[in-house]
Amino acid sequence: MLLTGNIISGEFDELMNEFSLQKVKHFTTESTIRESQLKSLYDYLKKHEKDIDGQIITLYDQMPIQLSQEEINLLISDLEKVQLMFRQ
Repeated sequence: MLLTGNIISGEFDELMNEFSLQKVKHFTTESTIRESQLKSLYDYLKKHEKDIDGQIITLYDQMPIQLSQEEINLLISDLEKVQLMFRQ
């Protein structure tokens, strides 16, 4: 199942029950996210969603990506959509 969100896009693999992240903002990537990783990122962003300076996330633990406060909220919304894809 494809997801094209505001900040991220990728494809959910129902058989493997994981999300393949293909794009973050305008950066192309190829990362697999398990449900526990998604929850950790979501919880962290929810705690910091009101930070006026935004947050920095990294791709491959090397490439920093600055997220504004508005982009954090958009990413939270995208992650909520992905969470619904995971089977309970």
